[in-house]
Amino acid sequence: MARPISTPDDNTDLDVGPSFADMRLDEKSRRIIEWAKEIDAANGVGPKVLRGADCLDAVEAFLSRFVVYPSDAALVAHVLWIAHAHALERWESTPRIAFLSPEPGSGKTRALEVTELLVPRPVSTVNVTSAYLFRRVADPEGPPTVLFDEIDTVFGPRAKSENEDIRGLLNAGHRKGATAGRCVVKGKRIETEELPAYAAVALAGLDDLPDTLMSRSVVIRMRRRAPDEPVQPFRRRECEPEAIRLRTALAAFARMIPEGVWPELPAGITDRNADVWEALIAVADAAGGEWPARARVSAVTHVTAAIGGAPSLGIRLLGDLRTIFGDHEHMLTVSILEALNGIEDAPWGDIRGKPLDARGLSRRLAKYGIERHTVRIGVVVGKGYSRGDLADAWKRYLDPNVTDLDDRAIEREKREKEDLPLMDGDVSVPHIEPVTSVTRSQAARVY
Repeated sequence: MARPISTPDDNTDLDVGPSFADMRLDEKSRRIIEWAKEIDAANGVGPKVLRGADCLDAVEAFLSRFVVYPSDAALVAHVLWIAHAHALERWESTPRIAFLSPEPGSGKTRALEVTELLVPRPVSTVNVTSAYLFRRVADPEGPPTVLFDEIDTVFGPRAKSENEDIRGLLNAGHRKGATAGRCVVKGKRIETEELPAYAAVALAGLDDLPDTLMSRSVVIRMRRRAPDEPVQPFRRRECEPEAIRLRTALAAFARMIPEGVWPELPAGITDRNADVWEALIAVADAAGGEWPARARVSAVTHVTAAIGGAPSLGIRLLGDLRTIFGDHEHMLTVSILEALNGIEDAPWGDIRGKPLDARGLSRRLAKYGIERHTVRIGVVVGKGYSRGDLADAWKRYLDPNVTDLDDRAIEREKREKEDLPLMDGDVSVPHIEPVTSVTRSQAARVY
């Protein structure tokens, strides 16, 4: 059955031939580029309206030929991220997308390679100086899309000190209007200049990133392909013509995304998670079709996965204290330390070669506004903590539906011991019911 395309002039329908969903990828690309050319020729308003959903469908098909994704939610997120990069000035913030894996050979670099063909002004890099990156981002012709491979080398134990500047750019540059201040020498004078830092960034690397960067990213956990997961060989010279057509269509679609129209986000996606997903869901809403529902399912899936990730040592400590306190109203420091150090497989008995002591406990809890004071337990008086002191932190940082935390924080403790990059902060996240498996037809009913 033919699919109509609405015309803005008289609201009539034009027959465009076979069902778009039944077309081969090359035919989809050809039809999309025809629409895009007509729109370009009329300065954004052509005789036919480009269907955003069809455009995203074609991009999805293109990516799926070369990359095996861990889930449909990951593929959806990648498609939407590529599309959002074409309308960067419309958003208040741009999420980073991070392809991470525990082992090499998991498709991370390939994901960046296909992304490079579809995004505007790509800058692909592995090892750059901060000065180069700052000036590329400040390009007067428009911000580039930065594709940073082997990002783990930037934050590793042997990373250069100047990489802290790159880290700052990656962190702050997600917000529109962010700038980086620099001093420049002009003759005998030293002047200051403000360089724009706002740019779309895709990352690929081993293991995890620092927490400040993870919380600003859509994280896709890549895996090595199984024997029954074939992909098409990637040859840039062969697939680039198709990719150019799709990129042109994406640029045309991006100009149709309405400004000042913000999406309704799923319940529980707030604060930093809202910053990450707002632009992507806005793209999906503008595209229509199944994409609004699929985008929201992808958002909930990724946020749920982030909640279930390895907690920081601070979160682990709060969880273990909640377990230890049980029904007690007060506990002495010595009793708390004895209980903490006695938890099997917990990190407290070996913090950088020493067991957690009273000073270390006090220092870690002070970050949450919890102070040690004098408590009375029967006839015994000594320094310790009260349930009332901890209740606010438990409410803010722990899931009320979980009475105990597992030992996933051991990995973070290992990173401390081996002088690997530490996670920067403890992030409070809301409880969201997890999405385990959703088909495309089910997704259409979710929205």
